Amino acid sequence: MTHVTYKIVQHDGGWAYTVNGVFSETFASHAAALAAAKRAATEQRVPGRTEAIEYETADGKWHTETAAGNDRPETDIEDKA
Repeated sequence: MTHVTYKIVQHDGGWAYTVNGVFSETFASHAAALAAAKRAATEQRVPGRTEAIEYETADGKWHTETAAGNDRPETDIEDKA
């Protein structure tokens, strides 16, 4: 199972969370960034519908596969502040 960690960090004059090196929007306070990370982490675990998806790889080939709606990652929050 995939694991996603939301990290609370200082960013751009305020606070944000990161996931795999990608920053969220900047929040004015640590508490606001933490609340947003908790919300995002909770939503990430919510199951969806099983659907067929199509995507193109870098070599130009198209693929079709089934994405299971119940295949959700485990999440946690890292807050060293």
